[in-house]
Amino acid sequence: MTDAATPQRIIALWFPDWPVYAHLDAFGVELTDPLPPLALVAKRMIVACSPAARARGVRIGLREQEARLRCPDLAIEPLHPTLGSERFATLLAAFADLIPHIAEERPGLAVMQARGPARFYGSELQAAQELRTHATTLGYVTARIGIAEGRFAAEQTARADTQNTFLEAAEDGIRVLSPGTAKAFLAPLPVDLAIAGSPRLSDTLHGLGIHTLGAFAALPEPAVRARFGPGGVTAHRRAQGLEPASQAAIQAYAAAQTFEVTQDFETPIDTAEQLAFACSALANTSIDQLAQANLVCTEFRITLIDDIGMLHERVWGHPQYFSAADLLTRIRWQSEQVPRAPERTGSGIARIMVFPVRTDAAAAHEPGLWNTGADERVHHQFSRVQQLLGPSSIGTFSLTGGRLVSERQSFTPWGTVQADASRNNAAAPWPGALIELHPSLVFDPPRPAQLLGTDGTPLFVTPDDVLSADPAEFSTDPQHSTQVAHWSLPWPLRERWWESRPVRHRLQVELADGTAWLLITSNQSWFAEGKYD
Repeated sequence: MTDAATPQRIIALWFPDWPVYAHLDAFGVELTDPLPPLALVAKRMIVACSPAARARGVRIGLREQEARLRCPDLAIEPLHPTLGSERFATLLAAFADLIPHIAEERPGLAVMQARGPARFYGSELQAAQELRTHATTLGYVTARIGIAEGRFAAEQTARADTQNTFLEAAEDGIRVLSPGTAKAFLAPLPVDLAIAGSPRLSDTLHGLGIHTLGAFAALPEPAVRARFGPGGVTAHRRAQGLEPASQAAIQAYAAAQTFEVTQDFETPIDTAEQLAFACSALANTSIDQLAQANLVCTEFRITLIDDIGMLHERVWGHPQYFSAADLLTRIRWQSEQVPRAPERTGSGIARIMVFPVRTDAAAAHEPGLWNTGADERVHHQFSRVQQLLGPSSIGTFSLTGGRLVSERQSFTPWGTVQADASRNNAAAPWPGALIELHPSLVFDPPRPAQLLGTDGTPLFVTPDDVLSADPAEFSTDPQHSTQVAHWSLPWPLRERWWESRPVRHRLQVELADGTAWLLITSNQSWFAEGKYD
């Protein structure tokens, strides 16, 4: 006996290339068929693309530069990390009127039990036709529907070719698997489909010569449990067309309130002050919606879209929580940072979207009985300074990743959130970076210096990464020099060799007066990065 439940007939509603559709829908682009060549990128890699882009050779995993070479007219946009899930929640609400019990499996894929819709519409096929018609009406003409036993088999049925012999019915965008054939239908499919997100398990199975779901399903479950644990058992049952008894039931859909507020401007707005004035009602609406739900917002994402479709987005934080005035201030600051090109006559902001990224219960931010309001007064004074001198006039510093010591200082204006830390992770490997004994005084930019040998000639680093002679004198002032007492071996900084950047070297020296310096050389010129006290 196993704890696997007999799978029920499931309808899977799949939207291919969902991140692309979500991106276009969010920015008000009409969903045409076919979609134009479009790709979404993250960390310079293609993570999603439209069918037209795939037809031109663009593939997920390509570098952005390679994708442009394959498709010169490819439109490339940054991937929004949460946009897909936000838009899919809105889309499911439109389908909940047809089939109340619908659940999100992941952004772009929804599942529902087939029994209820089949009774209501007459058959499983007629229910699928209703869903397909509704998806087409909403503009999603490529939506696919699969019906089979279990969620996994239903998803794979939606992806199946119309010529598959196990299909009971196959229409445009609709696939219905014959009852009782799920295991045989899944058998020839790649084993990686059942173990997505577990590369170690995938590598192990391929190393054992198990490449299909059928071969994996043929293994005895006790052996799978002993070798691969609970995760392996779940994948094993999925390969058999079974589902665990612990699989969450599909409940009636309850639309989550997103609190997103959007405003379009018929005439693009060019100045920050005009935009802030035009968004006064928007800011009040956003804060009031949160207040009605007994919530406050500590982080807002503001998205500005100009008249040529360029996206200007930023996440703003607040030390306490946002008021309508605080939100308007952030909108004005962000608008001031949008680049203006003189040749673009009449350019400006055509659309604004405000979305609360992080909310909290309003009760958690109520002042205490004996609260003196010190933090509130500090924030008020800091905000006044920013209003007079600009958002970058006051803020905090933090340590980030980098090779030069000046690159490791990150300034965050007061009332904003720090930039993406994944790109400048201080713990990441930085070849050539200074590991310990950081200088107490950092020069930004580095200060010109001289390092001379015993014969008075300037030193340089040879192609073998060694000094041309022993250091004797060091100076940052041509009128005064100090004897060098000790020095380290130089170490190289090799960056972006594909751009033919010259190799730089770093060196630490201790002078006769007891001070120590961190030096860097480039093109045989020396600079002082920092000084040790």
